[in-house]
Amino acid sequence: MSWNPQQYLKYETQRLRPAIDLIARIPLAAPSTIVDLGCGAGNVARVLADRFPGATIDGVDGDAAMLARAREATAADPRFRWTQADLAACHPPYGLDLIYGNDALHWLDGHAELFPALFAKLAPHGVLAVQMPDNFAAPSHLALFDTARDPRWRDEVASLVRPHPVASMERYDEWLRPHAHKLDLWRTTYLQPLASQPGAEHPVVAWMRGAALTPFLAVLGEQESAFVEAFAARIDAVYPRREDGTVFYLFSRVFIVAQRGA
Repeated sequence: MSWNPQQYLKYETQRLRPAIDLIARIPLAAPSTIVDLGCGAGNVARVLADRFPGATIDGVDGDAAMLARAREATAADPRFRWTQADLAACHPPYGLDLIYGNDALHWLDGHAELFPALFAKLAPHGVLAVQMPDNFAAPSHLALFDTARDPRWRDEVASLVRPHPVASMERYDEWLRPHAHKLDLWRTTYLQPLASQPGAEHPVVAWMRGAALTPFLAVLGEQESAFVEAFAARIDAVYPRREDGTVFYLFSRVFIVAQRGA
């Protein structure tokens, strides 16, 4: 699966909002070691560096193009280190001050084991801070899943449908509270006004090209155009454009901030 940094960053301002909200709630004054899981193009890691200027930030991502963009943007800054690795096989070292996961861990399964395992890597007073999308029952994602189940390409992509990759907040509380000194969980729904020009691709389709659509398009080959056309027709029906081309897109996110004791 290959990511497109330019497509992902097309809505950079909107994508940064939950990342910044998560950073604002990290209860650390001056961490020295930070791992950014699923760092992508490194734009959020740079915000972390602004907040915690004395920290070394290790960004981990599985996509070479995203990491190339990150390296280019931080080439003169020795605080950053970038590693290409599959998150599912990534094993951060012990003794970290902050493990940060922005819009990434929902791609992994087995959260009942994953979250306690990441928490165990923290130093005393260390923090696990995670933000994940929580709109898999939204019209946008239901349209994607229905399109993937269409007989025309069901054999290629139906197995990629993951309707419940994020658990309930009660489950994350159950998995982390026995280990955490402090635990903060909340959900925020953002109203994203997505703009487009007349004749351009529907803005919700363009938004999802940067993330949720990526694994589907990666395997469709010559069927990609027909798949996107069918998906766009469903999106048009549930997200009508206003006269100026703008669509109001509701996007829910789950936030988890867990801190170890002494």
